Amino acid sequence: MDALVITWAMTGAYVVRFGNDPNATVEGYDANYVWLSAVLAILWWVMLGAWSSRKNRILGSGADEYKRVAAASLWLFGCVAILSYVLRVETARGYVGIAFPAGLLGLLFSRWLLRQHLHVDRARGRSTSRLLLIGGPSAVAHLASSLEASRHTGYQAVASYSPGSDNAGPIEPESGLPVLGTAVDTPSILKAIEACSADAVAISAGVQLHPQTLRHLGWELAARNVGMIMAPALTDIAGPRIHTQQVAGLPLIHVTTPTLEGGQLVAKRMLDVLVSVALILLTSPIMIIIAALIKIDDRGPVIFRQERVGMAGVTFRMFKFRSMVTDAEERLAGLTSQNEGSGVLFKLKSDPRVTKIGSVLRRYSLDELPQLFNILMGSMSLVGPRPPLPSEVAAYEHDVRRRLLVKPGLTGLWQVSGRSNLSWQDAVRLDLYYVENWSLAGDLIILLKTVKAVFTSSGAY
Repeated sequence: MDALVITWAMTGAYVVRFGNDPNATVEGYDANYVWLSAVLAILWWVMLGAWSSRKNRILGSGADEYKRVAAASLWLFGCVAILSYVLRVETARGYVGIAFPAGLLGLLFSRWLLRQHLHVDRARGRSTSRLLLIGGPSAVAHLASSLEASRHTGYQAVASYSPGSDNAGPIEPESGLPVLGTAVDTPSILKAIEACSADAVAISAGVQLHPQTLRHLGWELAARNVGMIMAPALTDIAGPRIHTQQVAGLPLIHVTTPTLEGGQLVAKRMLDVLVSVALILLTSPIMIIIAALIKIDDRGPVIFRQERVGMAGVTFRMFKFRSMVTDAEERLAGLTSQNEGSGVLFKLKSDPRVTKIGSVLRRYSLDELPQLFNILMGSMSLVGPRPPLPSEVAAYEHDVRRRLLVKPGLTGLWQVSGRSNLSWQDAVRLDLYYVENWSLAGDLIILLKTVKAVFTSSGAY
């Protein structure tokens, strides 16, 4: 697929820039662009392999695959630009200006298509690595459930091994995996690997193995071409916060503290201002039409203003298009017994207070367009946790209050992961994950996913 896309990009750039002329040459040099295109295409394909963008552990999960494809492409054309400048080669800018963006976008799109196919394949139990989980019972059960919930990553837990455990039965009770042994020696573990035909072992917390035994196990696994994965007891920690350091032969894992200050804070605010202004200008005709429809529907106010809690617990007025009857707040008390939400959230799929036009606005999240003005004024951000009500914050447990460390968002992980269909625990987990692992690249990915979530209207009511 990489070769096809690169060939398409280089051929297309040549035809657009030089037409059907097969004799186009670099100015001042006796170098034919046909041969130059062939060389660049081969180098591009080789660079993608050199950046490990096709390795099994990279394909099909996370943003690393896309980053490697982009990095390899940028390095190649960066080197072309530098060599052209140093050697004073007058490379046709139109040719490079078409080949690079067309090829990069084509590569990213083709990788996305292949990823969708791979996810379907892995959901059916194919194209996966068989894992033997080694560790304490609770750690093994947690790791097994996490892998089962993320089958698209390509790991399938097939058995467990509990070295040093005194009460391990034939079946691990929480995960349902067969327990293949409890001995703490390397030969017993190797026998368990052969018994379940594992492609890799995942060593989790609670493992009662001496460091020297782990070292010997690593050697034996390498000789058998079986992977070795260390799974520390860290949950909801993203890669950018994890750094390794070698100290006396020990790989120490450093987990940095999440911060949103200085340059990061300025970058996030600039993104908020630029995108909110662009969206306000783009959607202003739609907002005018919506306002007119709401006014015609029941003559009530167009904008619904509600007090919400923002960063550091500071309250602000959040704007929305009114999607309910004018006395909706007064009628809430009579509907609390029908609450279909979880935790402190009130949700009702067939809420009688929602107007006809309001149901359409809610389905496609159009009622939230006025929040762009909240973002422009600085009380909200494009991406962040859901803006809570003061009554919800009053019921927060201590850990949940970490949601208030960043500005609430127009969209967030909660919206692109199911919205109202999520349980309260899942919504909190996603919001805390965002707070702990914020990044500008992550914000951009969430914004792109939001477009899909809005058009599919999944979980919106």
